[in-house]
Amino acid sequence: MCGITGIFDTRSARPVTHAVLHLMNESQQHRGPDEGSLHIEPGVGLGHRRLSIIDVATGQQPLFNEDGSVVVVFNGEIYNYQEVIPELQAMGHVFKTRSDTEVIVHAWEAWGEACVNRFRGMFAFALWDRNRQTFFLGRDRLGVKPMYYAVLPDGMLLFGSELKSLLAYRDSQGGLRREIDPLAIEEYFALGYVPEPRTIFKQARKLPPAHTLVIRRGQALPEPKRYWDVKFTLDSKIGEEEAQEELIRRLDESVRLRMIAEVPLGAFLSGGVDSSAVVAAMARQSAGPVNTCSIAFDDPAYNESEFAKMVADRYRTNHFVETVRSDDFGLVDTLARLYDEPYADSSAIPTYRVSQLARKRVTVALSGDGGDETFGGYRRYRLHMMEERMRAALPEGVRRPLFGMLGRVYPKADWAPRVLRAKTTFEGMARTSVQAYFHSMSQLRDPLRQQLYSPRLRAELGGYSAIEVFKRHAENAGTDDPLALIQYIDLQTYLVGDINTKVDRASMAHSLEVREPLMDHPLVEWAATLPSSFKLKGSNGKAFFKKALEPSLPNDVLYRPKMGFAVPLARWFRGPLRQRMRSSLLEGPMLDSGWFNPAVVRQLVEQHESGRSDHSTPLWTLLMFDAFLRGTMGEVPQATTQAAA
Repeated sequence: MCGITGIFDTRSARPVTHAVLHLMNESQQHRGPDEGSLHIEPGVGLGHRRLSIIDVATGQQPLFNEDGSVVVVFNGEIYNYQEVIPELQAMGHVFKTRSDTEVIVHAWEAWGEACVNRFRGMFAFALWDRNRQTFFLGRDRLGVKPMYYAVLPDGMLLFGSELKSLLAYRDSQGGLRREIDPLAIEEYFALGYVPEPRTIFKQARKLPPAHTLVIRRGQALPEPKRYWDVKFTLDSKIGEEEAQEELIRRLDESVRLRMIAEVPLGAFLSGGVDSSAVVAAMARQSAGPVNTCSIAFDDPAYNESEFAKMVADRYRTNHFVETVRSDDFGLVDTLARLYDEPYADSSAIPTYRVSQLARKRVTVALSGDGGDETFGGYRRYRLHMMEERMRAALPEGVRRPLFGMLGRVYPKADWAPRVLRAKTTFEGMARTSVQAYFHSMSQLRDPLRQQLYSPRLRAELGGYSAIEVFKRHAENAGTDDPLALIQYIDLQTYLVGDINTKVDRASMAHSLEVREPLMDHPLVEWAATLPSSFKLKGSNGKAFFKKALEPSLPNDVLYRPKMGFAVPLARWFRGPLRQRMRSSLLEGPMLDSGWFNPAVVRQLVEQHESGRSDHSTPLWTLLMFDAFLRGTMGEVPQATTQAAA
């Protein structure tokens, strides 16, 4: 696991300054504290920060082919590299290391752009082929590893694992302009993150998952090209018991591949179904006790540690637990610096803490991320399917006006039990399936965003809505099954922009590698063939997944209500974060930006403080945008003679 960065002159072969490349590379030192190396030749500069996991002795990067004409920098793991090496050796390629990185350069020589189809893993890499004058960027199928890039007006292409490395670039023309994209503001306040391919800055982009970018020097820059997609084919012939057996086989295989390491290895164990399933699979294949790490909260409403302990006791793991205070809100500015863009998932706080704990014991940790998207585990899926049945039963001409009216007049009952909060359901029933799912996923719903935005921002948006992100992916889903459709949207948006981003930044802040068995692409492809009825049964999500795990996990873990990795935002904003909220949101750079309506911001603050409404989600979204403006929008140090030493 590493951090990569670099510069490529798309037009000619102008010199790359060592001091500038060094500064870009060192901005990601936290991603790879073991080593830092650079490669510079005319028009090309590649930087790499290494966290040594596989082939610790000889796997240094940048790494070259036999004659030095192909060079790569790589972040991630190719789990099937040991299978690919013999095939490449049979073709005459000579390996100098035991590293999965070297597979990439030889696979490029053998198969060109199609090399990514041979890789099973999480990866983002940049490769330069001097003989072909070709620069190649690739990203893994499910977007586990990040890749940012930007092409400056003078034709210089910058890339990096994090935006901060692009922001560190400086030359005689300046560098990446910190010009905020108003469409990214709309997407952020709708979704809580800026989804691929956009970034918060107009000049920068994210390479989408399952895409490559091939740039030939002197030619026009092409659009990224997709090389893989998940297809929900929904095979009705497979039996449920057969599917359960196949699941365990595939899970064990995925976990086995991810247990290859030359450094201490363990797992996150939250007490939820997914992380518990991963730990059970590790225990089945491990000669000794598995290392597991959990955090406990001092507030019982947020504490899952007793369920984690059940699994740890069952498999006699080396279990490490630390208690986090329920007022652990001191990470606001730290998170803003980590993410470089506005990012509003408050579970980033406990994710940061469990990564911090895990790094004290291990260098690699397996997680349960991806299970809800792949196997249908979210509560919102069940609610959406209930709405879908009602949408199908009522003609649109009746449904839209009736439920539209009810949604407008029904009070927003934040205080009420979930079953009595009908406003969202009424609003969803007046919409199409994609519109309703976007509505349910929105941090700030359409009316509130429109009230919050100033006339200036609304003019800059020109009528653009973030729902276009969902519509674009829905058009590519290739399925009319309502559950499969929203799973596909989540795999393209929420999993990548929220979950994977959260885990990557939180873990790499502590130089910890996190691996994701439930995002193994053959497993995801196979799960996409299963009937939706296997995944949702009444109020039970991930039904066949849980049934398959009954021999391995306690029923109290499998069938308890889903808790999530939550923090008590509502209480914080009425207590210890009250003054920070006021000083950040009612004065300073956010309101000075001219994008927001001060009266609406003040109304949200005062209604929440009074207890009349729970506005914790929009307030946290605003607070993290303010933290971004105060942090990332500040100055980045210039390259110095000392930095180049």
